[in-house]
Amino acid sequence: MPVALPPMTVQAERPIDDRVHELSGLTAADLRRAAEAEAESGPGLLVIHPDLAPVSRLAPLLNREGKAGFVVADMTDVDAFTPIPEAALPASRVYRLEGISRGDELLNWTPNEALPKILQEGRTPLTASEGVFLLLQRPDLLERGRCFMTIGSRLRKQSGALDARTPALWISNGTGRDGRENRSAPKLGWCWAGNRHTWLGIASAEARAPLA
Repeated sequence: MPVALPPMTVQAERPIDDRVHELSGLTAADLRRAAEAEAESGPGLLVIHPDLAPVSRLAPLLNREGKAGFVVADMTDVDAFTPIPEAALPASRVYRLEGISRGDELLNWTPNEALPKILQEGRTPLTASEGVFLLLQRPDLLERGRCFMTIGSRLRKQSGALDARTPALWISNGTGRDGRENRSAPKLGWCWAGNRHTWLGIASAEARAPLA
């Protein structure tokens, strides 16, 4: 069953409250108009294109137990992780993501194994930016033992090959370079494309559609 989401008109207020629309060059009226136009289309996630709202600027807006989200110290290049062809974004400033699954059915699958499965089912993997927008609307979806990867974003090397890292969203234990102050905070990090994790699903959606 797809993830339940607030009405689009309610969703639009979150990036406005966080001033994300200013970061992206959009106005509050732009977002509200886009949301109102889609208000009768059923469940869907309102997403601002990552070219306008870089994920490195969005992650700190996440919150869990009073702790702000953060990007791991060894992923300073997170904004260079762009959508793979199988997760092509609409050519619009704002778009709608439909039929989202956290990907619990893909717990303990590697990203390399999961992508063909997702595509075979006519679905598309979530990008890192989409994962953050999802948690801004539904922070409760980030649970211990039930977090998720966003394998629709990958970094391409100068050689043309894909970097082996795949972005993921989970809960920090406050160890290592995360710092004790970040214990229980939402964390945007990475996993190897060939590794499996019993506590990380692989999020996907049915489709994307332009809004504005």
